[in-house]
Amino acid sequence: MTDLRDEVTVDEEVEVPVPAEGEVWTVGAVVLDARGRAFAQKRGPGRALFPDCWDIVGGHVEPGEGLLEALAREVAEETGWRLRRVRSLFGVTAWTGDDGGGIRHEADFLVEVDGDLDHPALEWSRHTAYGWFGPADLPRLKENRAPGEYLVHDLVARALGEHSGPA
Repeated sequence: MTDLRDEVTVDEEVEVPVPAEGEVWTVGAVVLDARGRAFAQKRGPGRALFPDCWDIVGGHVEPGEGLLEALAREVAEETGWRLRRVRSLFGVTAWTGDDGGGIRHEADFLVEVDGDLDHPALEWSRHTAYGWFGPADLPRLKENRAPGEYLVHDLVARALGEHSGPA
């Protein structure tokens, strides 16, 4: 396992969880641009989990991978950007997907990235759209989600409320 702390700045107050043996984990990254808007991408209609729903960057932690390594890998795979800084841990949630895969633990982080934010290198086979969301755009993040299933909306709203853009 690579220690990314030499390549990625992790703010001092960020406590990165350590998964217990046998737990299934995912990571999520809320990326803000210079205007204080949050990035989200729309999952394709054929996805097993949350089809046609808006999502933040992220995914499953692979065996033998730490959360920061997974976060950096997912950011690169899904956008072509490079993880530069982890500003905060929004929290850890446990959820059960609609794919029968059981309970997952998710650690969601506010991050800064390097790269061309105007032209993310999306995985178009997995995502159909992307957008930058400000406070007025938040209702769109609830599309195709049932009441009570607003994790992405709530994470982005929190990021927009607590932070006015990259420091």
